[in-house]
Amino acid sequence: MHRRITGKLVIATHNPGKLAEMKELLAPQGIEAVSAGELGLPEPDETGIVVDALDGAPGIYSARWAGPSKDFAAAMAQIERLLQERGATTPDKRAAHFVSALCVAWPDDHLEEVEARVDGTLVWPPRGTAGFGYDPMFLPNGHDRTFGEMTSIEKHGLPPLGLGLSHRARAFVKLAEICLEPR
Repeated sequence: MHRRITGKLVIATHNPGKLAEMKELLAPQGIEAVSAGELGLPEPDETGIVVDALDGAPGIYSARWAGPSKDFAAAMAQIERLLQERGATTPDKRAAHFVSALCVAWPDDHLEEVEARVDGTLVWPPRGTAGFGYDPMFLPNGHDRTFGEMTSIEKHGLPPLGLGLSHRARAFVKLAEICLEPR
């Protein structure tokens, strides 16, 4: 039996970009979001960008590739260097996807879990300054602008305002269907 989310929700992240996106998605539902970092909780392992030509790397280690200083420009350059070394220079060899897994855990161990993904291609050089992480090099399938070139509403805003395009927005829609009151 599914349970409804009400009141406040702790988002298990220390990433301010992920927290901002989740706050934007939850606010219209009347749900307050607070990060694990704000509560002094440990940083959880988080999933990330999966690059087919790199055998799925960096995957769950996406943030670690940016190092302790969170230098995603360097991480994107490393991905590009590895793609070049493998001869992945054309769009058909640069497929990638983002994955978002959302889980709501209640104190009595009840869990609601969903997962979603968005497929795309990696571009070089990176384009745009919006978003965070690998957004400037990720071109979602069917679009001509990277996540880094899209506004937050375009990337993860839900219809009718946005496209609900991002992996987090898609996972949020699934979670909302089972855990949030229709609005």
